[in-house]
Amino acid sequence: MTIVSPSLLAADFLHLDRDIDMINRSEADWLHLDVMDGVFVPNISFGFPVLEAVASKCQKPLDVHFMIVHPEQYILQTARLGAMMMNVHAEACTHLHRTVQEIHQAGMKAGVTLNPSTPVSVLQDIICDVDMVLLMSVNPGFGGQKFIENTIQKVKRLRQLIIESGSKALIEVDGGVQGSTAPRLVEAGCDVLVSGSYVFKAPDPEKVIKELKAL
Repeated sequence: MTIVSPSLLAADFLHLDRDIDMINRSEADWLHLDVMDGVFVPNISFGFPVLEAVASKCQKPLDVHFMIVHPEQYILQTARLGAMMMNVHAEACTHLHRTVQEIHQAGMKAGVTLNPSTPVSVLQDIICDVDMVLLMSVNPGFGGQKFIENTIQKVKRLRQLIIESGSKALIEVDGGVQGSTAPRLVEAGCDVLVSGSYVFKAPDPEKVIKELKAL
C-alpha cells in the first residue's frame, strides 16, 4: 500500500486542532510539514512554535520538509520535536553529505528534496545514504499549483538509480498530487504521496486519504 503524508500547508490554520484530529483518525501514515523562509522559496509558512504545537497533538510521524537556506542549523531543534523525517533541499545544502550524517546522528531519518529543474543524477553519490528522496512536482513555495508532467519520467529515472545502486531510499512526491496524478505516480515507482489541497479541501478528507492509500 502507498504511504500517504497529507500536507498541513493546506489545512485550516484557524482550526488546526480539528484538522489534526482528522489526521489522527484517518489512515494517513505521516503528516507532512512545509517550513518556508521567504528566502529559499518566495513564501513564508510557519516556524517552530507551530511545529511544536502540532507535534504535541499529532499522533502520526512527522515528515518535516525544510524549504529554507541553511537547514542544517535546525537539525537538533527538529529532532527535539520528535520528528521522524527531516527533509532538506539538495540545492540549499553546500555540504549535503555532512547534513545527512548530522540528521542521522540526531536520531531522525534523512530525506533529500529536489526542485523540478534539478536532475536525479545529482544524488548518484549519496543515494545509498538517504532514507527518502522527495521530488517536487511543482515549484516550491505555494500550494495548489498544477502538476509538472515531467515528474512521471523523473520518478522512473530515480527508481532506476535506486535499483542500480542498491539503495533502500523511498520516493516521495509533493505537488499537484490528486485523483488523476496519484495513480500514475505510484505506477511509475512512487512510494509516498504528499497531498495538501486535494485532501484538506475535500468534502470527506478521510475518504480521500483512504483512496490514496489503496493505490
